[in-house]
Amino acid sequence: MARKLAAGNWKMNGTAASLAEIESLAQAHPNPGCDVLICPPATLLSRLAGATSGSSIKAGGQDCHTAASGAHTGDIAADMIADAGGSHVIVGHSERRADHGETDADISAKAEAVWRAGLTAVICVGETLAEREAGETIAIVAGQLAGSIPEGATGENTVIAYEPVWAIGTGKVPTLEEIGAVHADIRARLKARFAAAGDDMSILYGGSVKPTNADEIFGVADVDGALVGGASLKAEDFGGIIAALERA
Repeated sequence: MARKLAAGNWKMNGTAASLAEIESLAQAHPNPGCDVLICPPATLLSRLAGATSGSSIKAGGQDCHTAASGAHTGDIAADMIADAGGSHVIVGHSERRADHGETDADISAKAEAVWRAGLTAVICVGETLAEREAGETIAIVAGQLAGSIPEGATGENTVIAYEPVWAIGTGKVPTLEEIGAVHADIRARLKARFAAAGDDMSILYGGSVKPTNADEIFGVADVDGALVGGASLKAEDFGGIIAALERA
């Protein structure tokens, strides 16, 4: 069975003062009924991992290079994320795909790098508004899944995050039926390709998840948690999402 996961992606937000929110979150949810992950900027990763040591909150990276080391100024390797105390790495986020031109092949190579470091890859997929309006959502997501997930994916080394690009940070959310249709298709494709392991991979929904809509989203079949942006920056907001996932 897939594990429930509440994952927070801080993106390019947060300074040392922001760690107080994590301390508050850990105090409010000492033994959550789901996995909890925070992916802060690289500047905060080791400090966040240290601050959450002994708690149930895990730390992760927002991206990594395909190589373990080398002349790649400004990049970070998965081994470095592991050394800093990280357990997961987000790869293929739509903002990386759009802003840095990352292809499915790039993302697959990054996922393999994450695995080599002994970490779990959170592989993101999702369609743009134009693709949604053209009725291409399933085809786009299917293509991203096929190209972005390497062979050898399991429930231990891989999490899938479905984030419709047009819903990220906009306040717009697909209907529950639309979310359910995409998640069901993702699950079917994972099972067809990876057999029993496809049942074990967590499938997260992302895109304007808030405490006010989390309960209904988590009630949709094959939604095993959420990849949360802005709402993960505040302990109260992210705590409300964690509480909703515990109730699911």
